[in-house]
Parts: sequence; structure tokens; C-alpha cells
Amino acid sequence: MNFSDVRITIIRSSRKTLSIQLKSGEIVARSPLSMKDKEIYSFIESKRSWIEKHLAAIEEKQKTLDEAEPFTHKEINDLAEKAKLIIPERVRYYAPKIGVTYNRITIRCQRTRWGSCSSKGNLNFNCVLALFPIEIIDSVVVHELCHRKHMNHSPQFYAEVEKVFPEYKRCHKWLSDNGGVYLLRLGEK
Repeated sequence: MNFSDVRITIIRSSRKTLSIQLKSGEIVARSPLSMKDKEIYSFIESKRSWIEKHLAAIEEKQKTLDEAEPFTHKEINDLAEKAKLIIPERVRYYAPKIGVTYNRITIRCQRTRWGSCSSKGNLNFNCVLALFPIEIIDSVVVHELCHRKHMNHSPQFYAEVEKVFPEYKRCHKWLSDNGGVYLLRLGEK
């Protein structure tokens, strides 16, 4: 994607500083009410190399998504079997460290989530996790087990997660950056 072909949207508000972000291949500039267009465009131009680098990354990620081949039925079954061996063991390891109990563990082929925890303590995990490094699996397991203490995503919840799994943010970012391709490969419902 060429820098000069990118649409620029300017949003003015009572803020004091100018910032830019990339959204769906578009540059969104957030500026103070009184800032002139010339200043905004000059700032955007000064960030050209940063913008081009990130546009290239977005384009590459989209290309990868477009080329993702759906898993076969056999591959999904194999992933589920592998996940049934790995994930319950990780749950058994982390539950006492967190100080929680749980009920049933279910491995599913889920198209939108990596895991969930019900109010009854039933844990669900995505079979695709079996493809990921163990620390990524552990981050999802710890996340769901911590819901046994906090059924929300409050600061207290994340403090509990990071107390048990200090690398959580890095692993969560990895999952955000890389996981979408795998979910896409599960195909349509």
C-alpha cells in the first residue's frame, strides 16, 4: 500500500496533543480543535517511515489471512485429541497455584474464542491451542482459571493473572498478533 494512497481522517477534539493511528489501512489523526490542517499534514509526513512500516505489516498480515487454508475435519479431530492431552494437565498444574477449583474441562472447535469459564467452574478451551507454544497455552489456562476468582476483566482480575503468570501480556499480544489466522482456518460454521 502506497503512503500517498492512504485515506486520512482528522478528528478534532478538546485534546492538547496530536496523535495518529492506523485503522484498516487508514490514517486517523486526532488533533486539538485549534490545530491547522497544515500542521497536521506536516506531522503525518514526519511519521512517514513509521506509517509505511506499519502499513506494510498490515498488508502482509492481510495477505496471510487471505491465503489461510481451512483445517480438514481430520486435522481438527487430531488437534482436539492433542489438546485433550495437554490442556487438562496444564489446568491441574495451575489451579492450586491460583488457589481455585474447577469442574469439567471441555475441548471445543471454537471460531471466536480461546477459552471460557462458566460460573459453575466449567472450563472450555479451543482445540487450536494445541498448535501453540506451551507458554501461550498456559496464558489462556491461567486467564480462564483466574475467572474462578473474578468473573470479569477488572484490574483485580489482571493483577491475579500477572501474579501467577508474569509473561501474560507478551503471550496475549502474541495470540492477538498470530491467533486470527488459526481461527480463520477453522472455516465457516
